[in-house]
Amino acid sequence: MKSHQRVHNNCKFFFFAVLFTACMLLAPKWGHASLWGAGVQGPPSFADLADEVNHSVVNISTTQVVQESPLQPFFGPNSPFREFFGDEFFRRFFGGEMPEGQTRRSALGSGFIVDENEGLIITNNHVVEKADEIRIRTEAGKEYEATVVGRDSKTDLALIQVSPDGDFPKAAVLGNSDELRVGDWVMASGNPFGLGNTVTAGIISAKGRVIGAGPYDDFLQTDAAINPGNSGGPLFNMQGEVVGINTAIVAQGQGIGFAIPINVANDLIPQLKAGKVVRGWLGVMIQDISPELAESFGIEEAKGVIISDIVPEGPADKSDLERGDVVLSFEGRPVENAHGLSRMVAATTPETKAELQILRNGTSKKVHVNIGTMPDESQEPEIVQEEAAWGLSVQNLTPEMAQRFGWDQNERGVVVTGVAPGSPAADGRIRPGDLIQEINRQRIQNMRDYTQAMAKSKESETLLLLVKRGQNTFYVALRAPAAP
Repeated sequence: MKSHQRVHNNCKFFFFAVLFTACMLLAPKWGHASLWGAGVQGPPSFADLADEVNHSVVNISTTQVVQESPLQPFFGPNSPFREFFGDEFFRRFFGGEMPEGQTRRSALGSGFIVDENEGLIITNNHVVEKADEIRIRTEAGKEYEATVVGRDSKTDLALIQVSPDGDFPKAAVLGNSDELRVGDWVMASGNPFGLGNTVTAGIISAKGRVIGAGPYDDFLQTDAAINPGNSGGPLFNMQGEVVGINTAIVAQGQGIGFAIPINVANDLIPQLKAGKVVRGWLGVMIQDISPELAESFGIEEAKGVIISDIVPEGPADKSDLERGDVVLSFEGRPVENAHGLSRMVAATTPETKAELQILRNGTSKKVHVNIGTMPDESQEPEIVQEEAAWGLSVQNLTPEMAQRFGWDQNERGVVVTGVAPGSPAADGRIRPGDLIQEINRQRIQNMRDYTQAMAKSKESETLLLLVKRGQNTFYVALRAPAAP
Protein backbone atom coordinates (compact mmCIF):
# COMPACT_ATOMS: atom_id res chain seq x y z
CA MET A 1 0.00 0.00 0.00
CA LYS A 2 2.80 2.43 0.91
CA SER A 3 4.66 1.51 -2.26
CA HIS A 4 1.55 2.29 -4.29
CA GLN A 5 1.18 5.65 -2.49
CA ARG A 6 4.84 6.53 -3.23
CA VAL A 7 4.32 5.76 -6.93
CA HIS A 8 1.20 7.93 -6.92
CA ASN A 9 3.07 10.86 -5.29
CA ASN A 10 5.98 10.51 -7.70
CA CYS A 11 3.56 10.65 -10.64
CA LYS A 12 1.97 13.81 -9.25
CA PHE A 13 5.40 15.39 -8.79
CA PHE A 14 6.42 14.40 -12.32
CA PHE A 15 3.18 15.83 -13.76
CA PHE A 16 3.59 19.23 -12.08
CA ALA A 17 7.27 19.35 -13.02
CA VAL A 18 6.40 18.81 -16.69
CA LEU A 19 3.59 21.40 -16.46
CA PHE A 20 5.94 23.99 -14.89
CA THR A 21 8.62 23.37 -17.54
CA ALA A 22 6.04 23.77 -20.33
CA CYS A 23 4.85 27.06 -18.85
CA MET A 24 8.38 28.41 -18.79
CA LEU A 25 8.98 27.37 -22.41
CA LEU A 26 5.70 28.83 -23.64
CA ALA A 27 5.94 32.08 -21.66
CA PRO A 28 7.65 34.04 -24.48
CA LYS A 29 4.80 33.13 -26.84
CA TRP A 30 2.34 34.51 -24.27
CA GLY A 31 4.14 37.85 -24.09
CA HIS A 32 5.91 36.79 -20.84
CA ALA A 33 2.56 36.61 -19.06
CA SER A 34 2.23 34.25 -16.12
CA LEU A 35 0.05 31.19 -16.69
CA TRP A 36 -2.06 32.41 -13.79
CA GLY A 37 -2.61 35.88 -15.33
CA ALA A 38 -0.46 37.68 -12.77
CA GLY A 39 2.09 38.94 -15.32
CA VAL A 40 1.85 41.90 -17.73
CA GLN A 41 0.80 40.85 -21.23
CA GLY A 42 2.61 42.16 -24.27
CA PRO A 43 6.26 42.55 -25.25
CA PRO A 44 8.60 42.63 -22.22
CA SER A 45 10.32 45.76 -23.55
CA PHE A 46 10.40 48.04 -26.59
CA ALA A 47 14.04 48.89 -25.91
CA ASP A 48 15.50 46.71 -28.69
CA LEU A 49 12.99 48.08 -31.18
CA ALA A 50 13.76 51.69 -30.20
CA ASP A 51 17.49 51.06 -30.52
CA GLU A 52 16.96 49.55 -33.95
CA VAL A 53 14.83 52.30 -35.52
CA ASN A 54 15.36 55.64 -33.74
CA HIS A 55 18.36 56.57 -35.93
CA SER A 56 15.98 57.18 -38.84
CA VAL A 57 13.72 59.61 -36.91
CA VAL A 58 14.46 63.35 -37.10
CA ASN A 59 13.23 66.38 -35.20
CA ILE A 60 12.02 69.26 -37.39
CA SER A 61 11.99 72.94 -36.44
CA THR A 62 10.55 75.59 -38.77
CA THR A 63 10.54 79.38 -38.86
CA GLN A 64 7.97 81.51 -40.65
CA VAL A 65 8.27 85.25 -41.22
CA VAL A 66 4.85 86.94 -41.20
CA GLN A 67 3.62 90.49 -41.57
CA GLU A 68 1.71 91.29 -38.42
CA SER A 69 0.70 94.40 -36.55
CA PRO A 70 1.90 94.78 -32.96
CA LEU A 71 -1.63 96.04 -32.21
CA GLN A 72 -3.27 92.86 -33.54
CA PRO A 73 -4.10 91.37 -30.11
CA PHE A 74 -5.84 94.59 -29.09
CA PHE A 75 -7.57 95.64 -32.32
CA GLY A 76 -8.10 92.37 -34.25
CA PRO A 77 -11.46 91.53 -35.87
CA ASN A 78 -12.83 89.87 -32.72
CA SER A 79 -11.41 92.35 -30.23
CA PRO A 80 -13.78 94.21 -27.87
CA PHE A 81 -11.62 97.33 -28.45
CA ARG A 82 -12.58 97.32 -32.12
CA GLU A 83 -16.26 97.00 -31.19
CA PHE A 84 -15.87 99.96 -28.81
CA PHE A 85 -13.93 102.31 -31.10
CA GLY A 86 -15.63 101.28 -34.34
CA ASP A 87 -14.28 101.05 -37.89
CA GLU A 88 -14.29 104.87 -38.29
CA PHE A 89 -11.45 105.08 -35.75
CA PHE A 90 -9.25 102.85 -37.95
CA ARG A 91 -10.16 104.63 -41.17
CA ARG A 92 -9.28 108.00 -39.64
CA PHE A 93 -6.01 107.09 -37.90
CA PHE A 94 -4.69 104.15 -39.92
CA GLY A 95 -6.44 104.55 -43.27
CA GLY A 96 -8.40 101.38 -42.57
CA GLU A 97 -5.25 99.32 -41.96
CA MET A 98 -3.16 98.78 -38.87
CA PRO A 99 0.61 99.32 -39.04
CA GLU A 100 2.52 96.10 -39.71
CA GLY A 101 5.90 94.68 -38.88
CA GLN A 102 7.73 91.38 -39.33
CA THR A 103 7.27 88.60 -36.80
CA ARG A 104 9.14 85.28 -36.72
CA ARG A 105 7.08 82.27 -35.69
CA SER A 106 8.59 78.93 -34.78
CA ALA A 107 7.01 75.48 -34.90
CA LEU A 108 8.12 71.91 -34.24
CA GLY A 109 7.46 68.56 -35.86
CA SER A 110 8.96 65.21 -36.69
CA GLY A 111 9.90 63.17 -39.74
CA PHE A 112 11.80 60.08 -40.83
CA ILE A 113 14.42 59.36 -43.47
CA VAL A 114 13.28 57.43 -46.56
CA ASP A 115 16.47 57.77 -48.66
CA GLU A 116 19.82 58.37 -46.97
CA ASN A 117 21.69 58.78 -50.27
CA GLU A 118 19.49 61.65 -51.47
CA GLY A 119 18.73 62.99 -47.99
CA LEU A 120 14.95 62.60 -48.40
CA ILE A 121 12.66 62.85 -45.37
CA ILE A 122 8.89 62.33 -45.08
CA THR A 123 6.79 64.52 -42.77
CA ASN A 124 3.35 66.14 -42.62
CA ASN A 125 2.51 68.95 -45.00
CA HIS A 126 1.17 71.10 -42.16
CA VAL A 127 4.60 70.94 -40.47
CA VAL A 128 6.42 72.66 -43.37
CA GLU A 129 3.66 74.22 -45.49
CA LYS A 130 4.36 77.90 -44.73
CA ALA A 131 7.92 77.59 -43.44
CA ASP A 132 10.59 80.00 -44.62
CA GLU A 133 13.35 78.03 -42.88
CA ILE A 134 13.46 74.31 -42.07
CA ARG A 135 16.06 72.59 -39.93
CA ILE A 136 16.24 68.92 -38.97
CA ARG A 137 18.17 67.34 -36.10
CA THR A 138 19.14 63.68 -36.04
CA GLU A 139 19.22 61.38 -33.04
CA ALA A 140 22.99 62.01 -32.79
CA GLY A 141 22.31 65.76 -32.46
CA LYS A 142 23.64 66.86 -35.85
CA GLU A 143 21.61 69.56 -37.64
CA TYR A 144 20.94 70.10 -41.35
CA GLU A 145 19.09 72.72 -43.35
CA ALA A 146 16.21 71.32 -45.40
CA THR A 147 14.11 72.42 -48.35
CA VAL A 148 10.69 71.26 -49.53
CA VAL A 149 10.76 68.93 -52.55
CA GLY A 150 7.03 68.25 -52.84
CA ARG A 151 3.84 68.75 -50.84
CA ASP A 152 0.31 67.39 -50.94
CA SER A 153 -2.27 69.17 -48.81
CA LYS A 154 -5.00 66.63 -49.55
CA THR A 155 -3.17 63.80 -47.76
CA ASP A 156 -1.11 66.12 -45.51
CA LEU A 157 2.18 64.67 -46.74
CA ALA A 158 5.42 66.44 -47.63
CA LEU A 159 8.87 65.39 -48.81
CA ILE A 160 11.83 67.49 -47.68
CA GLN A 161 15.51 67.15 -48.52
CA VAL A 162 18.88 67.85 -46.91
CA SER A 163 22.42 67.56 -48.23
CA PRO A 164 23.57 64.28 -46.62
CA ASP A 165 27.12 63.70 -45.42
CA GLY A 166 29.02 60.76 -43.98
CA ASP A 167 27.21 61.10 -40.64
CA PHE A 168 23.73 61.06 -42.11
CA PRO A 169 21.69 58.13 -40.72
CA LYS A 170 20.28 55.23 -42.68
CA ALA A 171 16.70 55.29 -43.93
CA ALA A 172 13.80 53.64 -42.19
CA VAL A 173 12.35 50.41 -43.57
CA LEU A 174 8.85 50.93 -44.95
CA GLY A 175 6.28 48.23 -44.22
CA ASN A 176 2.84 47.33 -45.55
CA SER A 177 0.01 49.04 -43.67
CA ASP A 178 -2.60 46.84 -45.39
CA GLU A 179 -1.31 43.89 -43.35
CA LEU A 180 -2.02 45.60 -40.03
CA ARG A 181 -4.73 44.13 -37.85
CA VAL A 182 -6.72 45.84 -35.13
CA GLY A 183 -4.95 44.97 -31.89
CA ASP A 184 -1.40 44.85 -33.33
CA TRP A 185 1.32 46.45 -31.21
CA VAL A 186 2.87 49.66 -32.58
CA MET A 187 5.44 52.22 -31.38
CA ALA A 188 5.34 55.95 -32.18
CA SER A 189 8.53 57.99 -32.30
CA GLY A 190 8.99 61.74 -32.59
CA ASN A 191 9.57 65.11 -30.97
CA PRO A 192 6.56 65.91 -28.72
CA PHE A 193 6.58 69.46 -27.34
CA GLY A 194 10.19 69.82 -28.51
CA LEU A 195 11.45 67.38 -25.88
CA GLY A 196 13.51 65.46 -28.43
CA ASN A 197 13.49 61.79 -29.40
CA THR A 198 10.60 60.16 -27.55
CA VAL A 199 8.89 56.80 -28.03
CA THR A 200 5.41 55.74 -26.95
CA ALA A 201 3.67 52.40 -27.43
CA GLY A 202 0.15 51.16 -27.99
CA ILE A 203 -1.96 49.16 -30.38
CA ILE A 204 -3.86 49.70 -33.61
CA SER A 205 -7.32 50.67 -32.37
CA ALA A 206 -9.08 50.89 -35.75
CA LYS A 207 -8.43 51.21 -39.48
CA GLY A 208 -9.99 53.30 -42.24
CA ARG A 209 -10.99 56.21 -40.00
CA VAL A 210 -12.51 59.30 -41.63
CA ILE A 211 -11.93 62.37 -39.43
CA GLY A 212 -12.68 65.23 -41.82
CA ALA A 213 -9.05 66.20 -42.34
CA GLY A 214 -9.21 65.91 -46.12
CA PRO A 215 -11.00 64.31 -49.07
CA TYR A 216 -8.94 61.11 -48.90
CA ASP A 217 -9.11 60.31 -45.19
CA ASP A 218 -8.10 56.71 -44.45
CA PHE A 219 -6.44 56.95 -41.05
CA LEU A 220 -5.08 54.35 -38.69
CA GLN A 221 -6.28 54.95 -35.13
CA THR A 222 -3.90 54.16 -32.29
CA ASP A 223 -3.75 54.62 -28.53
CA ALA A 224 0.01 55.17 -28.61
CA ALA A 225 0.46 58.66 -27.11
CA ILE A 226 0.72 61.31 -29.85
CA ASN A 227 1.20 64.96 -28.90
CA PRO A 228 1.97 68.28 -30.62
CA GLY A 229 5.42 67.90 -32.17
CA ASN A 230 4.83 64.23 -33.04
CA SER A 231 3.30 65.26 -36.37
CA GLY A 232 5.15 63.67 -39.27
CA GLY A 233 6.91 61.09 -37.12
CA PRO A 234 6.78 57.35 -37.85
CA LEU A 235 4.57 54.65 -36.39
CA PHE A 236 6.51 51.37 -36.29
CA ASN A 237 5.31 47.78 -36.16
CA MET A 238 7.13 45.19 -34.06
CA GLN A 239 9.36 44.26 -37.00
CA GLY A 240 10.82 47.79 -37.05
CA GLU A 241 8.96 48.81 -40.22
CA VAL A 242 7.16 52.13 -40.66
CA VAL A 243 3.44 51.43 -41.03
CA GLY A 244 2.06 54.92 -40.43
CA ILE A 245 2.82 58.65 -40.21
CA ASN A 246 1.56 60.26 -37.00
CA THR A 247 -0.69 63.17 -37.94
CA ALA A 248 -3.57 64.11 -35.64
CA ILE A 249 -5.11 63.66 -32.21
CA VAL A 250 -8.51 64.14 -30.61
CA ALA A 251 -7.70 66.87 -28.11
CA GLN A 252 -10.75 66.14 -25.95
CA GLY A 253 -10.03 62.41 -25.74
CA GLN A 254 -7.36 60.17 -24.30
CA GLY A 255 -5.45 57.61 -26.31
CA ILE A 256 -7.04 58.60 -29.63
CA GLY A 257 -4.42 59.40 -32.24
CA PHE A 258 -4.39 59.06 -36.01
CA ALA A 259 -1.70 58.10 -38.49
CA ILE A 260 -1.62 58.13 -42.29
CA PRO A 261 -1.08 54.55 -43.57
CA ILE A 262 2.40 54.19 -45.02
CA ASN A 263 0.95 52.69 -48.21
CA VAL A 264 -0.60 56.10 -48.97
CA ALA A 265 2.85 57.69 -48.76
CA ASN A 266 4.43 54.86 -50.77
CA ASP A 267 2.10 55.61 -53.66
CA LEU A 268 2.87 59.34 -53.54
CA ILE A 269 6.63 59.44 -52.91
CA PRO A 270 7.57 59.23 -56.65
CA GLN A 271 5.21 62.14 -57.39
CA LEU A 272 6.41 64.15 -54.41
CA LYS A 273 9.98 63.68 -55.66
CA ALA A 274 8.84 65.12 -59.00
CA GLY A 275 7.43 68.11 -57.14
CA LYS A 276 3.77 67.66 -58.10
CA VAL A 277 0.99 65.20 -57.25
CA VAL A 278 -1.39 64.37 -60.10
CA ARG A 279 -4.71 62.64 -59.40
CA GLY A 280 -7.48 61.15 -61.45
CA TRP A 281 -10.74 63.09 -61.76
CA LEU A 282 -14.24 61.90 -62.59
CA GLY A 283 -16.00 65.27 -62.50
CA VAL A 284 -19.04 64.31 -60.44
CA MET A 285 -20.61 65.25 -57.13
CA ILE A 286 -21.53 62.19 -55.09
CA GLN A 287 -23.29 61.29 -51.86
CA ASP A 288 -23.67 58.22 -49.67
CA ILE A 289 -26.83 56.12 -49.83
CA SER A 290 -29.12 56.13 -46.81
CA PRO A 291 -31.59 53.28 -46.22
CA GLU A 292 -34.38 55.59 -47.43
CA LEU A 293 -32.51 56.40 -50.66
CA ALA A 294 -31.70 52.72 -51.16
CA GLU A 295 -35.41 51.92 -51.06
CA SER A 296 -36.22 54.75 -53.48
CA PHE A 297 -33.56 53.59 -55.96
CA GLY A 298 -34.50 49.93 -55.66
CA ILE A 299 -31.26 48.85 -53.98
CA GLU A 300 -31.33 45.94 -51.53
CA GLU A 301 -28.39 47.24 -49.45
CA ALA A 302 -27.35 50.81 -48.65
CA LYS A 303 -24.08 50.41 -50.55
CA GLY A 304 -22.69 52.40 -53.44
CA VAL A 305 -22.92 56.13 -54.06
CA ILE A 306 -25.37 58.35 -55.91
CA ILE A 307 -24.21 60.84 -58.52
CA SER A 308 -25.98 64.00 -57.40
CA ASP A 309 -24.50 66.25 -60.10
CA ILE A 310 -22.08 66.23 -63.03
CA VAL A 311 -19.49 68.97 -63.55
CA PRO A 312 -20.00 70.62 -66.96
CA GLU A 313 -17.30 69.68 -69.49
CA GLY A 314 -15.77 67.21 -67.02
CA PRO A 315 -14.89 63.56 -67.81
CA ALA A 316 -18.27 62.25 -66.61
CA ASP A 317 -20.09 64.86 -68.69
CA LYS A 318 -18.41 63.42 -71.78
CA SER A 319 -19.49 59.86 -70.90
CA ASP A 320 -22.84 58.08 -70.53
CA LEU A 321 -23.07 58.83 -66.79
CA GLU A 322 -26.16 60.71 -65.65
CA ARG A 323 -27.34 62.45 -62.52
CA GLY A 324 -29.12 59.90 -60.31
CA ASP A 325 -26.93 56.96 -61.36
CA VAL A 326 -25.85 54.72 -58.48
CA VAL A 327 -22.20 53.64 -58.73
CA LEU A 328 -21.83 50.06 -57.45
CA SER A 329 -18.25 49.30 -58.49
CA PHE A 330 -15.19 50.99 -59.98
CA GLU A 331 -12.78 48.91 -62.05
CA GLY A 332 -14.29 45.76 -60.56
CA ARG A 333 -13.88 46.92 -56.95
CA PRO A 334 -17.05 47.34 -54.87
CA VAL A 335 -17.91 50.93 -53.95
CA GLU A 336 -18.95 51.09 -50.30
CA ASN A 337 -19.26 54.86 -49.85
CA ALA A 338 -18.35 58.27 -51.27
CA HIS A 339 -14.95 58.38 -49.57
CA GLY A 340 -14.04 55.01 -51.05
CA LEU A 341 -14.95 56.05 -54.59
CA SER A 342 -13.05 59.34 -54.22
CA ARG A 343 -9.89 57.48 -53.22
CA MET A 344 -10.23 54.97 -56.07
CA VAL A 345 -10.66 57.65 -58.71
CA ALA A 346 -7.85 59.80 -57.32
CA ALA A 347 -5.46 56.84 -57.43
CA THR A 348 -6.28 56.17 -61.09
CA THR A 349 -3.79 57.41 -63.67
CA PRO A 350 -5.28 60.27 -65.71
CA GLU A 351 -6.04 59.66 -69.39
CA THR A 352 -6.93 56.01 -68.75
CA LYS A 353 -10.33 54.40 -69.31
CA ALA A 354 -12.21 53.15 -66.24
CA GLU A 355 -15.22 50.86 -66.05
CA LEU A 356 -18.06 51.70 -63.66
CA GLN A 357 -20.90 49.35 -62.77
CA ILE A 358 -23.97 51.48 -62.20
CA LEU A 359 -27.64 51.09 -61.42
CA ARG A 360 -30.04 53.28 -63.42
CA ASN A 361 -33.80 53.05 -62.93
CA GLY A 362 -33.38 49.60 -61.41
CA THR A 363 -31.28 48.28 -64.30
CA SER A 364 -27.60 47.41 -63.93
CA LYS A 365 -25.22 48.48 -66.70
CA LYS A 366 -21.57 49.22 -67.35
CA VAL A 367 -20.27 52.67 -68.30
CA HIS A 368 -16.75 53.55 -69.43
CA VAL A 369 -15.21 56.92 -68.58
CA ASN A 370 -11.91 58.46 -69.66
CA ILE A 371 -10.47 59.62 -66.34
CA GLY A 372 -9.27 63.21 -66.41
CA THR A 373 -6.68 65.11 -64.40
CA MET A 374 -7.91 66.73 -61.22
CA PRO A 375 -7.76 70.53 -61.58
CA ASP A 376 -4.96 72.17 -59.63
CA GLU A 377 -6.41 74.35 -56.88
CA SER A 378 -3.29 76.49 -56.91
CA GLN A 379 -4.18 77.59 -60.43
CA GLU A 380 -7.60 78.86 -59.38
CA PRO A 381 -8.00 82.59 -58.83
CA GLU A 382 -7.65 83.51 -55.18
CA ILE A 383 -10.66 85.83 -55.27
CA VAL A 384 -13.94 85.12 -57.05
CA GLN A 385 -16.37 87.94 -57.76
CA GLU A 386 -20.10 87.26 -57.58
CA GLU A 387 -21.17 90.91 -57.53
CA ALA A 388 -23.92 90.62 -60.13
CA ALA A 389 -25.72 87.74 -58.44
CA TRP A 390 -25.19 87.80 -54.70
CA GLY A 391 -22.58 90.50 -54.06
CA LEU A 392 -19.90 88.23 -52.58
CA SER A 393 -16.13 88.20 -53.02
CA VAL A 394 -14.36 85.23 -51.40
CA GLN A 395 -11.02 83.46 -51.26
CA ASN A 396 -9.54 80.24 -49.91
CA LEU A 397 -8.95 80.09 -46.16
CA THR A 398 -5.23 80.34 -45.35
CA PRO A 399 -3.52 79.34 -42.07
CA GLU A 400 -2.74 83.01 -41.47
CA MET A 401 -6.42 83.89 -41.73
CA ALA A 402 -7.39 81.01 -39.47
CA GLN A 403 -4.96 82.25 -36.84
CA ARG A 404 -6.07 85.84 -37.29
CA PHE A 405 -9.72 84.99 -36.70
CA GLY A 406 -9.02 82.50 -33.92
CA TRP A 407 -10.11 79.41 -35.85
CA ASP A 408 -8.62 75.93 -35.66
CA GLN A 409 -5.94 75.16 -38.25
CA ASN A 410 -8.14 72.32 -39.58
CA GLU A 411 -11.06 74.68 -40.28
CA ARG A 412 -12.44 74.49 -43.83
CA GLY A 413 -14.40 76.94 -45.98
CA VAL A 414 -13.98 80.16 -47.99
CA VAL A 415 -13.52 83.59 -46.45
CA VAL A 416 -15.62 86.59 -47.49
CA THR A 417 -13.28 89.37 -48.61
CA GLY A 418 -15.88 91.84 -49.88
CA VAL A 419 -19.62 92.58 -49.87
CA ALA A 420 -21.19 94.80 -52.55
CA PRO A 421 -23.41 97.59 -51.15
CA GLY A 422 -27.10 96.99 -51.72
CA SER A 423 -26.53 93.37 -52.70
CA PRO A 424 -28.33 90.29 -51.28
CA ALA A 425 -25.19 89.57 -49.23
CA ALA A 426 -25.31 93.07 -47.74
CA ASP A 427 -29.04 92.72 -47.00
CA GLY A 428 -28.24 89.43 -45.25
CA ARG A 429 -25.66 91.23 -43.08
CA ILE A 430 -22.76 89.17 -44.40
CA ARG A 431 -19.44 90.76 -43.40
CA PRO A 432 -15.89 90.56 -44.70
CA GLY A 433 -14.13 87.94 -42.60
CA ASP A 434 -17.13 85.61 -42.40
CA LEU A 435 -16.32 81.97 -43.18
CA ILE A 436 -18.77 80.23 -45.55
CA GLN A 437 -18.90 76.52 -44.70
CA GLU A 438 -22.02 75.41 -46.57
CA ILE A 439 -24.05 76.57 -49.56
CA ASN A 440 -27.56 75.12 -49.87
CA ARG A 441 -26.57 72.35 -47.45
CA GLN A 442 -23.53 71.44 -49.56
CA ARG A 443 -20.27 71.39 -47.62
CA ILE A 444 -17.72 73.96 -48.79
CA GLN A 445 -14.05 73.18 -48.16
CA ASN A 446 -12.31 75.26 -50.82
CA MET A 447 -12.74 77.48 -53.87
CA ARG A 448 -13.59 74.56 -56.13
CA ASP A 449 -16.53 73.55 -53.92
CA TYR A 450 -17.64 77.19 -53.78
CA THR A 451 -17.51 77.68 -57.55
CA GLN A 452 -19.48 74.49 -58.22
CA ALA A 453 -22.10 75.31 -55.60
CA MET A 454 -22.56 78.86 -56.90
CA ALA A 455 -22.88 77.57 -60.46
CA LYS A 456 -25.71 75.28 -59.35
CA SER A 457 -27.47 78.16 -57.59
CA LYS A 458 -27.70 80.50 -60.59
CA GLU A 459 -31.39 79.79 -61.04
CA SER A 460 -32.13 79.74 -57.30
CA GLU A 461 -34.31 82.36 -55.69
CA THR A 462 -32.61 81.89 -52.33
CA LEU A 463 -29.11 80.99 -51.20
CA LEU A 464 -28.79 79.21 -47.85
CA LEU A 465 -25.36 79.81 -46.29
CA LEU A 466 -23.82 78.28 -43.18
CA VAL A 467 -21.55 81.02 -41.84
CA LYS A 468 -18.97 81.05 -39.07
CA ARG A 469 -18.19 84.38 -37.44
CA GLY A 470 -15.72 84.27 -34.57
CA GLN A 471 -16.77 81.21 -32.57
CA ASN A 472 -20.43 81.43 -33.63
CA THR A 473 -21.95 79.43 -36.49
CA PHE A 474 -25.34 80.30 -38.02
CA TYR A 475 -27.45 80.04 -41.18
CA VAL A 476 -28.17 83.02 -43.45
CA ALA A 477 -30.76 82.90 -46.25
CA LEU A 478 -30.05 85.36 -49.09
CA ARG A 479 -32.84 86.27 -51.49
CA ALA A 480 -31.95 86.92 -55.12
CA PRO A 481 -32.75 90.43 -56.35
CA ALA A 482 -35.89 90.81 -58.40
CA ALA A 483 -35.35 90.94 -62.17
CA PRO A 484 -35.55 94.51 -63.56
